[in-house]
Amino acid sequence: MDEAAHLLVVDDDTRTRELLRRFLAERGYRVATAADAKEAESQLAAIAFDLVVLDVMLPGEDGMEFTRRLRAGKRDVPIVLLTARGETADRISGLSSGADDYLPKPFEPEELLLRVRNILRRAPPPPADAPDEVAFGAFRFDLAREELTRGNAHVKLTSAEASLLKVLASSANAPVSREDLLRRSRLSGNARTVDVTVTRLRPKIEDDPRNPRYLQTMRGAGYLLRTD
Repeated sequence: MDEAAHLLVVDDDTRTRELLRRFLAERGYRVATAADAKEAESQLAAIAFDLVVLDVMLPGEDGMEFTRRLRAGKRDVPIVLLTARGETADRISGLSSGADDYLPKPFEPEELLLRVRNILRRAPPPPADAPDEVAFGAFRFDLAREELTRGNAHVKLTSAEASLLKVLASSANAPVSREDLLRRSRLSGNARTVDVTVTRLRPKIEDDPRNPRYLQTMRGAGYLLRTD
């Protein structure tokens, strides 16, 4: 349900940021905030947000540049751009950057709410048959919490490792290409980023990382999490 969605509001104006956070939180959303693109990128690396409300006029990297960079890195989180520039050419530029919607300032918060709801309704739901938990060997991975345990012990994962493992676990026993791993996870960068994350993850789940039993490389196809 979209009411449970996790939103990130990015605006350098403290008052506007707090007003939007409070307004959206009162409508049932979980809301985090950031003051610029650098802070927003850090948040996105740690949390799988359902939608980003992004001001265009940010200090440093502006909202359109940040949107283009996210899309170039195959980050497909929905984005609503906010801007004081409401000309048609600006709106076209915003949508061309990869944003899902564009709202000129000043605007009524209720209009933003409607746009957020409409975008979230268009977002594809998770597969109906997606497992809640995947077991392999002595390990169990909770997909919703992104938590890995071995017996009764918690295995500490970085955000990148947990995100990668979630994608592999949701497609257990089937190969997933590096491109799909980038697109479906919170990783940013290129295929090398996937390889490095796999290299760091293997010692946490393999007795012999050089001869992996569970997280296997499929030549020409990507990676596979074997559960049998």
